[in-house]
Amino acid sequence: MSRSPFLLACLLCAAASGLTVPAAPAFPAPPADHAAALAGLRDPDAAKRADAIAWIANHGSMADAELLHERLRDADPVVRSYAETGLWALWSRSGDAKVDAFMVRGVDEMNGGRLAEAAASFSEAIRVKPEFAEAWNKRATAYFLMREYRKSIADCAEVLKRNPKHFGALSGLGQIYLALDDPEQARQWFRRALEVNPNMPTVEYNIKALEEVLQKRRGRMI
Repeated sequence: MSRSPFLLACLLCAAASGLTVPAAPAFPAPPADHAAALAGLRDPDAAKRADAIAWIANHGSMADAELLHERLRDADPVVRSYAETGLWALWSRSGDAKVDAFMVRGVDEMNGGRLAEAAASFSEAIRVKPEFAEAWNKRATAYFLMREYRKSIADCAEVLKRNPKHFGALSGLGQIYLALDDPEQARQWFRRALEVNPNMPTVEYNIKALEEVLQKRRGRMI
């Protein structure tokens, strides 16, 4: 409308009989810095690419987002999954402790079903930092759950002004238009979401289902 940052080695415990402990498998070391992470994104080793994504998710900025978008089309499914999670991590980082506090409070309220309170908390985050796209996205989600669909659409538009490749907002618009019984608009937004992030099986399913609905409607109109 988010895996473990780095692969961990699993060590075997020695039995009481004194069996020799096998050597732990060798895993790639995480990138040392931003430059190493950028280089790692194009390493032939999928594990190194995944570790590079994790480093950027933890330490990078929105300036790195386009590089993670590229990894959404990686040949390795784990790397693709890391890239999606990494993008959510970048999007969720406001850089302002006060905004982050409003966001945490709003998410807690939304998870607790206190939707009006959640929308108010996200509104405070927007007031403090209106350029922060994820605050708009979270408020759009709260409005959607409140069935305030027009407000949710307006907030999704604000998200996309600031982050045009926000596949959460794109697919969220598809969900809103589904709720409004507008299958053509829903299909268009789902298609846009899938163009940005091809790793969304639910969105892909929704597109196919909507195409069947639209075909039947056209058949009744003939």
